[in-house]
Amino acid sequence: MTMTFGKYALMFTPVALVMTMPGSAQSGSAKMDRVVAHMQSVGTMTSTFTQTDRRGSTLSGKLLLKRPGHIRFEYQKGVPLLIVGDGKSLTMVDYEVRQVQRWPIRNSPLAALLDPGQDLRRYGKLVETSTDDVISVEVRDPKRPEFGVITMVFVRQAGAPGGLTLNGWVALDSKNNRTSVRLGNVKYNGNVPNSAFTWKDPRPVRRKS
Repeated sequence: MTMTFGKYALMFTPVALVMTMPGSAQSGSAKMDRVVAHMQSVGTMTSTFTQTDRRGSTLSGKLLLKRPGHIRFEYQKGVPLLIVGDGKSLTMVDYEVRQVQRWPIRNSPLAALLDPGQDLRRYGKLVETSTDDVISVEVRDPKRPEFGVITMVFVRQAGAPGGLTLNGWVALDSKNNRTSVRLGNVKYNGNVPNSAFTWKDPRPVRRKS
């Protein structure tokens, strides 16, 4: 799914969470267990992010996450965009053109990040990496290729939940348009108030006649 807001195009590929067969190797099973343990032990997360689209254009900003269902992408100064998940819906706001678009979280790849009850062993598969310090998990629906693919990348980090930290993710739509998100300065399980996931509606108020 590509959302266009004024001069900005942001791609968040919808991904249905479906059951796939996990790898048979014990090492693969152990890696997936570590990812699941990490996901289930993270209540909140804060970080910076850099988003790169298929043309190589980048945007940066701040990310707040609170499970279940809450996320906020606040873009860099001068970029009038905001993405907020309120537990049920993802809302994309462009304050420059006063445009708002919304869709269910469950139809977004971010569902895999926002629901700690989702077990990646049921619908994800490991992607081979060049080092054991990096674990990549791919989520796709083979019955609905138009939903695209999302690959989450975890890096081993002592002291982080489950011994892993989320390094970012890559989304690929059905037309092979790629968007990557890289995280930095990641912190887990701090205090993130619910008020952080509210937003101001830029659309004009319609007066009743």
